[in-house]
Amino acid sequence: MTKPELPVGTELGKSYEYGLDVNIGTHASPNWIPFRRIFNFLFTPTPTTHDATTYDDKGSTASMVGGWAWALAFASQVNRSASTGQYLPEVEALRQRTLPAAVGSLAEIEVRWYHKPANGTPNPVDAGQGIATVAFTRQNTGPEGTVEVWNWTLTGVGSYIPIANPFTGWDVTTPAVTGATPEGAAAGQQVTITGSGFDGVTTADGVRFGSTNASGYVVLNSSTIVAVVPAGSAGSAEIKVKNSAGTSAGFPYTRGA
Repeated sequence: MTKPELPVGTELGKSYEYGLDVNIGTHASPNWIPFRRIFNFLFTPTPTTHDATTYDDKGSTASMVGGWAWALAFASQVNRSASTGQYLPEVEALRQRTLPAAVGSLAEIEVRWYHKPANGTPNPVDAGQGIATVAFTRQNTGPEGTVEVWNWTLTGVGSYIPIANPFTGWDVTTPAVTGATPEGAAAGQQVTITGSGFDGVTTADGVRFGSTNASGYVVLNSSTIVAVVPAGSAGSAEIKVKNSAGTSAGFPYTRGA
């Protein structure tokens, strides 16, 4: 018997080809940041079943799936600032959900996970998003000075939703805005935004003037975006650009009426 052939162009998956983001904003105005230095990622969907056995099953059991529970487990290295001692923001965001005051919605956080291949195109539908509670334990506690690792368990609050894969490639970096012209543009007028890391800017809130999404925008290349100023009052409206890697620092801008 010969070994069955795979389709031409097939790529064998690797154990490390998943990513996880944490929302440190709100559900209405998300600010997704990647959880860096993770490993041992495991997503577990579990069916919630109900007994549906009848006489027609002739003594055999029959179950009906009424819904799906889910959980995420992973480990991460725990990096912290040498100057402030603070953990990375994604680590701190999860840790805050485990403090004594974290009850009710304060114990919950929104996360998303997705296929993140080393090479080739990511699976466009292998991605999910949901609300979870958080638990963690320290893995390395001995005196030998091994790398600090925390084991995380995220337990779904309700079902998760399938989403379009937000991963756009390994070369995507957090945007930086260095210029915006002309100054004083009013609602409906165009502003040319310059900087870097504009690859992967695709969402409705990818360009913001103050707290308001641009009325529209076109990414010309990795360093140039043309955006339309949204409705609003004259005055300060710092510009921020966001992609899957993160959100730029605000660039000072004064808009016209």
